[in-house]
Amino acid sequence: MSSMNDVQTDLAPSLSDATRVWWKIGILSFGGPAAQIALMHKEVVEDRSWLSEQQFLNALSLCMLLPGPEAMQLATYAGWRLHGTIGGLIAGLLFVVPGAAVIMALAAIYSIYGNVPLVEALFYGIKAAVLVIVVEALLRVAKKALSQKVHWVIAALAFVGIFFLSIPYPLIVLMAGLFGWFMGTADMDRQTVDMAHVSVGKTGLTIATWMAIWLLPLLALGWLGAPDLLVEVGRFFSTLAVVTFGGAYAVLAYMAQDVVVQFGWLTAGEMVDALGLAETTPGPLILVTQFVGFLAGFKEGGLLLGLSAAVVALWVTFAPCFLWIFAGAPYIEWISNQPRLKGALKAITAAVVGVILNLSLWFALHVLFTNVSRETLGPVTLWRPDLATIEWLAVALFLLSCFLAFRLHWGIIRILLVAALLGAALRLFL
Repeated sequence: MSSMNDVQTDLAPSLSDATRVWWKIGILSFGGPAAQIALMHKEVVEDRSWLSEQQFLNALSLCMLLPGPEAMQLATYAGWRLHGTIGGLIAGLLFVVPGAAVIMALAAIYSIYGNVPLVEALFYGIKAAVLVIVVEALLRVAKKALSQKVHWVIAALAFVGIFFLSIPYPLIVLMAGLFGWFMGTADMDRQTVDMAHVSVGKTGLTIATWMAIWLLPLLALGWLGAPDLLVEVGRFFSTLAVVTFGGAYAVLAYMAQDVVVQFGWLTAGEMVDALGLAETTPGPLILVTQFVGFLAGFKEGGLLLGLSAAVVALWVTFAPCFLWIFAGAPYIEWISNQPRLKGALKAITAAVVGVILNLSLWFALHVLFTNVSRETLGPVTLWRPDLATIEWLAVALFLLSCFLAFRLHWGIIRILLVAALLGAALRLFL
């Protein structure tokens, strides 16, 4: 596995001191990746100088271009930089475990008591707030990703491809990446990066080890005759872990329609509820995959299968994250200096904007209308809402959440809390 990179020994903490900080970050990591990265920067760079500003920014740049949750991967890199593989494991796991424990409990409560009128009323308001959160994420990602006209074109084509033509998200990522690679400027000035300290042999061993950790348990499910659902969950979320560039909302954009339309594991309303719960808990937003796995298993086989499916979803979601970081960390400076690779990743990020727009519209239709039908006209897919079933209360809560988010600049948790309480009061007493 990857070894520890050069560290300033006078500033490097003991493993126990670092573990306490990673635990603190894990339990306080509310508010999505922006807030989580800001918290990590304060703890690791500003307060303790464990990483320099440049080291932090180089790692952040890579993590934002990798598939999976950038904040969790950044924590893993920081732990690796300080204490090698064991430090990376501790930092990454402690970033995930507190939130995963909370999500597991909430998923069980939701599965067992989800039909209670009060619970349904609370989630009615949460759905409207979640729609605003997705729109806010769309605007934030678009502002960063669409820096050139060609990126706007890529985003538009990606939206048309996934929303109207049902082109699989992995194929959209592949096409965007290839376009960006060939459009990249190969002859631009580059600094020489000293790679003498990097061992290709160790990198190969790291990749082989983490591929085995990731995939052998999944293969064992089939060999041991596990329920088909567990194999399907493992296969689906393994694919998702490889192709979901652009952060958690790209994951949701790929996942939402497939788990509802293709697999039938959740309803559209349950998918929105899952996102709402993930937004209010510590840890990466991608923990929504655990919630989806739990509900899918619970519906098919009860509590035990729900727990098993949640564990499988967690495993195949986060094991690849350690693979990317432990294999790629020694090459961060080199990767950041490759124009064609950067061109491919920028094109993929632009495509993600179109995919998140697809998610925004799909959520909006299912939150604001009771009945939405899926129709096909040759290769074209159309989502048609029944205008007579518009949910005026949901529209009002959505507009209120927009005002709180974009006018008053409230945080995510405050908006969710207000929308949930107001929605429950109006739903129950009107």
